[in-house]
Amino acid sequence: MQSHELLREVIKATSAKKIAADLNLSLSMIYKWAEPPESVEGSGLTNPLDRLEQLLKSTGDPRLAQWICERSGGFFIQNPKAVSPHPYQLIPAANQIVQEFADMLGVIAAASGDNVITKAEAKDIRRRWEELKRVTEGFVHNCEQGNYKPPAPAPQTAPARPVSSPPPN
Repeated sequence: MQSHELLREVIKATSAKKIAADLNLSLSMIYKWAEPPESVEGSGLTNPLDRLEQLLKSTGDPRLAQWICERSGGFFIQNPKAVSPHPYQLIPAANQIVQEFADMLGVIAAASGDNVITKAEAKDIRRRWEELKRVTEGFVHNCEQGNYKPPAPAPQTAPARPVSSPPPN
């Protein structure tokens, strides 16, 4: 979905007048965001979603996406790089998720032993949780890409023909 299409749907579901008033912008500006861009260079009127995308590409810093996600009550998990694991790596990949989960539970158990979670302990719990989400997302992504499948059968070779010897003299 293009940014202007999403904005059109959001404006339809909310109210262009409310958005304009809340942002202290003109109603025409809000409607303009919901239109397809006239050209790549455009007239300089880029909608806020396209601006955010440009900022992400320019900086390469995923904290911008994380910040937006946190403001909307969620969190950001970056998709893993495309990897084509060996088909037999399914079990180690699944085991890694189990190990990450166990590690996170270990951190939680250690932190909650005194019935108090300190800021440092909360930070450790968050770090382990983010790592578990990252590893699990990588696994799910590889599943969706079909990376865990049986290996292709080996090509069959034609049986070797016996070499005939020359007739005796």
